[in-house]
Amino acid sequence: MTSSPTLEYLTGFGNEHESEALPNTLPQGQFSPQKVNYGLYTEQFNSTAFTAPRAQNRRTWFYRMRPSCVQGQYQPWKQPCVRTAPITEVATPPDMLRWDPRELPTEPTDFIDGLTTIAANGDAMAQSGMGIHLYVANKSMTGRYFYCADGELLFIPQAGELLLRTECGQLSLKPGEIAVIPRGMKFAVDLQGDTARGYLAENYGAPLTLAERGPVGANGYANDRDFLYPTAAYEDMEGDFELLCKFGGNFFSASLGHSPLDVVAWTGNSAPYKYDLSRFNVMGSVSYDHPDPSIYTVLTSPSDIPGVANIDFVIFPPRWMVAEDTFRPPWYHRNVMSEFMGLIEGTYDAKEKGFVPGGCSLHNTMSPHGPEAAVFEKASNCELAPDRYENTMAFMLESRYVIQPTKWALETELRQRDYIKCWDGIKKNFKLPKAAD
Repeated sequence: MTSSPTLEYLTGFGNEHESEALPNTLPQGQFSPQKVNYGLYTEQFNSTAFTAPRAQNRRTWFYRMRPSCVQGQYQPWKQPCVRTAPITEVATPPDMLRWDPRELPTEPTDFIDGLTTIAANGDAMAQSGMGIHLYVANKSMTGRYFYCADGELLFIPQAGELLLRTECGQLSLKPGEIAVIPRGMKFAVDLQGDTARGYLAENYGAPLTLAERGPVGANGYANDRDFLYPTAAYEDMEGDFELLCKFGGNFFSASLGHSPLDVVAWTGNSAPYKYDLSRFNVMGSVSYDHPDPSIYTVLTSPSDIPGVANIDFVIFPPRWMVAEDTFRPPWYHRNVMSEFMGLIEGTYDAKEKGFVPGGCSLHNTMSPHGPEAAVFEKASNCELAPDRYENTMAFMLESRYVIQPTKWALETELRQRDYIKCWDGIKKNFKLPKAAD
């Protein structure tokens, strides 16, 4: 455990940021001068192809003590609980699935050791889809660093504050916030308390970006200004360190004689960022009917079909419900998109019991789902008045691809094998009108 530092941040989603930990580090008027101040090396970090359109292009220039190629040879390394799409170890059932939270570890476990894949979809090598992992930890990543070459990482903490030390600087992260680390960026995770638990989405596809607002206009939903980026903070340390990476679905380890977080200054638009979910400007119906959940989309990874996402990250935060003559919980539905849900805090309005913080559920493409019997009866018969949903934060990872649970997910004792029974109490209410005399 390390003490939580007081950090300063840069603001604005996808801005061309710049930051230097020492004055006069960043070159002026160019990126790659013949010599950089302080004897630093220039290195470009690209999250998109060089020729990607300017609006989608993401790259950052690092000015660092050593280029990244100064390291040992990679050797295979085992992380037996992580899987990568496509999942071929077990058939994907069409059943609705739900799981209890993972137990916190009793043996020393850092963030990497504590990862377990619950599901994945698409194909990492084809750069489509995602991996969905659960993490638990009770120790910091001491002397160990990591990067993922298969996808960018979306952190969704459920319990315990983290400190993310990255090549661009540091981000503090607590439940109720999210963070994204670009594909290939090196980092380490420190705990700010005794334990931590949460969810991790590994995005194999196009980098996450803000959802379009459409007819809503220029403001609302997730606002650009609320996304925070780190300021440069380098580690000048030599010794015996380990660099782990995930590449092509496999883990590898290389030795290092120094910390890889030795970036003294950087400039660009591919950098880690965080966002406080309480800043989300919720839109909703002020007349009738329950709107589509797409109005709660924070970030999206687009696919080649407009409006059909590789990943949508959606939240269900505290909000007012005021719609008149309306069944207010989510309606029963079957969806061509696949839906993985998690709960950060409180309860979810479609479920009365069983779906708890740290738990999760999976409703795959065309699998029917909706409120359980007790929720339906209550929402169908209650007196409608303005209702404030408090102390709640659920999220959904929605995707165009079938989400394949792992063998562990289907066999673990955490799986609620009686989940389907939550709909058993739904009864037939159909009545024909009485014939006229």
